[in-house]
Amino acid sequence: MSAKQRVSEQPAWVLHTLPWRETSLVVEIFAREHGRVALVAKGARRPLSSLRGVLMAFQPLIVDWSGGGEVKTLIRAEWRGGQPLLAGRALLCGYYVNELLLKLTAREDAHPGLFDAYEAAMAALAAGAALPATLRRFELSLLRELGWGLALDGDAGGQPFQPDASYLYIIEHGARPGATGQAGEGVAVGGQTLLDLAALDFSRAATLTESRRLLRAALDHHLGGKPLQSRRVFRELHEL
Repeated sequence: MSAKQRVSEQPAWVLHTLPWRETSLVVEIFAREHGRVALVAKGARRPLSSLRGVLMAFQPLIVDWSGGGEVKTLIRAEWRGGQPLLAGRALLCGYYVNELLLKLTAREDAHPGLFDAYEAAMAALAAGAALPATLRRFELSLLRELGWGLALDGDAGGQPFQPDASYLYIIEHGARPGATGQAGEGVAVGGQTLLDLAALDFSRAATLTESRRLLRAALDHHLGGKPLQSRRVFRELHEL
């Protein structure tokens, strides 16, 4: 992107903000046609700034920016509206979703399908939808849109999944019939769970439990050991 180029009218969401100098912010946004972008919001922390109170996480925005370096300059940000504020456990889930995007996406790598999945997740969280199913749907979309999708059309040998069978899902290789293997080799999962994942059906309790284990293993594989602070907060709250 050249230094003179300006991007206008981009649907976007704030993922993270950091104070910069005395009155400004560095804002990480997720935009539909540009992916994750870092912007300097000059003067955004001044009491009379038009940006003060607008650059909030979990609120849909329309954003303009310009610049050619790694960090662009924010020109305008306005609410699109229609999104209630998140609270309680839904708010914690929102931070988890944002952290996944920050850790797993590259800057300025557009993923319109992932943007749509993010908007769907935010709407579901705000509407009080079941949190586990909402997170699992987003995690599946995230992996698929980044090119790491789970193989859910059959086992590693090309055979259809059998609902009553047991499988060992090995990340990067797919599901192998049988639930045993070397320590740490894969995740044991039932055939019905794999069929449910393919259909995005989370009505079974067993599917929710097994899919959480499987998707966590897949995400951890691609995180490469990077810890998620949101998971730590969830764990501490559960212990309390």
